[in-house]
Amino acid sequence: MAKEYDAIVAGGGPGGATTATFLARQGYKVALFEKERFPRDKPCGDAISGKSVRVLDALGLIDQVEKVPMALALGVRFTSPDTTELVVPFPKPKASEERVAMGKSHNEPGYVCRREIYDNVLFQAAKKTKGVKVFEETPVESAIMEGGRCVGVKTKDGKEHRAKVVVGAGGALCPVGRTVGAYERDPAHWVAAIRVYWKDVKDVDDNIEIHFVDDIIPGYFWIFPLENGLANVGIGMREDYVKKDKKDLKELLDRCIHDNPLFVERFAGATKVEGSQRGWILPLGSRRRRLSGEGWLTVGDAAGLIDPFSGEGIGNAMVSGQLAAEQIHIALSNGGATADALAPYDIKVWAEIGDELERSYKMQKLGRHKWLLNFVVRKAAKSPRLQAQLSEMLSDREDTDELTNWWFYLRLLFMK
Repeated sequence: MAKEYDAIVAGGGPGGATTATFLARQGYKVALFEKERFPRDKPCGDAISGKSVRVLDALGLIDQVEKVPMALALGVRFTSPDTTELVVPFPKPKASEERVAMGKSHNEPGYVCRREIYDNVLFQAAKKTKGVKVFEETPVESAIMEGGRCVGVKTKDGKEHRAKVVVGAGGALCPVGRTVGAYERDPAHWVAAIRVYWKDVKDVDDNIEIHFVDDIIPGYFWIFPLENGLANVGIGMREDYVKKDKKDLKELLDRCIHDNPLFVERFAGATKVEGSQRGWILPLGSRRRRLSGEGWLTVGDAAGLIDPFSGEGIGNAMVSGQLAAEQIHIALSNGGATADALAPYDIKVWAEIGDELERSYKMQKLGRHKWLLNFVVRKAAKSPRLQAQLSEMLSDREDTDELTNWWFYLRLLFMK
């Protein structure tokens, strides 16, 4: 007989580890399956947003993250297609009441930390939590369905593991999501990306850099600071444009680094970290998927929650993991993980991040227009008032409604 757990979490990344930790802290027996052994690399921009910091606070892991190799993220440096530059600082986030009572606060708005390191902090915290049984190097092959209900998972070694509820946290191609019918593949709502680590790139500071380079629109080139002179360098572009125009992302990235006048000198004395080039695909939150059903939930990339404008997914993965654990607790305390009992999870996720994802999708569409990018960045570079407004927008996403409203751009014409 297969052992039954209260919950099975299939995937040990930020969403899965967060879900497992919060569930186990409430007294549930959780099996956490991960196809690799930690620490492991995960291609990503490595930016840890203020939203992630808030969940780290709830997990009690901020101090641990600040002790590992990472870099601070104090703001964002934009470059428009016409090469106008704008630096916008991030406002500092607020600390929780508990952390304030301890005499601590969020030291910084965000971090940039290699996923090999950051994910390991979250995974090891889950592994050390009483009630979590970890299965590393144990890939999940599929969910087990009986009578339309998800009752467990089957691993690639042929074993079956059963639980009252299953959480799909296996990333973009999550096998649980694919089995239960929660997987969608529309290139207009996916992004293709490529990342390489470089050492000693010139003029890298405490700002993440987003460059709207002529040949990469719609998309952008990034340089994110890391520890000890490292930098995360890459590009991302919506998958339908990559396919339609037959774009070679590796070639585009090489051209940015070696041919673009803005970056040639900066990379002249830099060294590429061998073996660090990785490509991947990201399911965007610009199309809403079903996130729960009979006996199952999905979180993070498996739920298609990546920000359509920034491409950042760690924060939404952790937020969804926290909400998933909350709803599972409610369901299991009131008769079981039926579709009806888990359905409020969908509502909570979309209430928390749905408007933000919709606005980001609108911003992604606006980002296809070079003239508009040039106009906004040029205007903001000359206007301290507008820079302050953009800074507030970056910290309070409710205000990004402004950026998707044409009246905002009309007002810019008269703003000094």
